[in-house]
Amino acid sequence: MADTRRCDQCGSTFVPRREHGRFCSARCRVAWNRDHSAGPGPAGTALDWSVAAMRDATARLLRMRAWDRARAFTVVSEAVWWVTIVDATLVRYYPEIYDQVLACLPAAERRTIEGTLGGLRYVRNQMSEDLGRADLVHPEEQEQAASGSGSLVSWRWEAAPAPAPGQLSSRAQEWESERHRSYQEFLAGHPIGEAFESTAAFLRRAAAHADEEFAGSG
Repeated sequence: MADTRRCDQCGSTFVPRREHGRFCSARCRVAWNRDHSAGPGPAGTALDWSVAAMRDATARLLRMRAWDRARAFTVVSEAVWWVTIVDATLVRYYPEIYDQVLACLPAAERRTIEGTLGGLRYVRNQMSEDLGRADLVHPEEQEQAASGSGSLVSWRWEAAPAPAPGQLSSRAQEWESERHRSYQEFLAGHPIGEAFESTAAFLRRAAAHADEEFAGSG
């Protein structure tokens, strides 16, 4: 059965094209934004502190020395959480800005960022289902031999089996399968640090454009 929702503006039932879709049409999205454009409000505040938290979490990961796998995954999971929170906030409240910033990127870079974000959403969902999924990251062999020395960002994402069908709607299962494919293509086998450098830079840029729009409408 398709995943249906009620439009936040007009109340009509619709099938979302995106995981965080809230409106049945661009017209409803524009109308909602116009009605709620008096100031930054909760969305602007949430975006600001989420970006700050993402910046702190990714900076911590980039300077962290490698430990055992479980402790490493704790640091990685915090960075994953905040990157996907900022991503979801932008897609939910500022989809036009999000798409505009993406569209300005070269095609290859755009595809990599979209795929990497999809893979990080897969990791986020695995974290929520099983907090012990430290098997998604692993150190290089030379780092293992050195008893965990070296930088955490040089650890690599481990390949993961396809998600088993659950109690999700058919639409939600499609999204999860797409996230898994993105994980396998853009994360598995790659150094951990690559995913956060590119996506965090894109999200900070999109958030800055959102802040500019608020400043212009205030």
